[in-house]
Amino acid sequence: MKVLLDECVPERFRHCIPGHDVHSAKFAGFSGRKNGELLRLATEAGYDALLTVDQGISFQQRMSSESVALIVISAPRNDIDTLKVMADAVIRALATVTTGQIVRLDYPGISNG
Repeated sequence: MKVLLDECVPERFRHCIPGHDVHSAKFAGFSGRKNGELLRLATEAGYDALLTVDQGISFQQRMSSESVALIVISAPRNDIDTLKVMADAVIRALATVTTGQIVRLDYPGISNG
């Protein structure tokens, strides 16, 4: 699966997702792009999923069946050591996510419900 890391996710996190083609927004040339434009560019570039810690993106953007899947990590911080805890959950989500779907992954001990 081809995965794009939003700018708010440390670039090094790509090493925590083996078996997938993972690029940072910077690497893809999408630095500084707003959420809607980023989703559009990711879709046009053939990415299957966008991984972010931006809690508002799923509420701000209208997803469609033509869009990339969106995986949102809810964590207390967005540093690499905190996000490493979520790597297995991200890998499991990538195995089942479908185009246009939004998946929210909660950090252990955090509940958004």
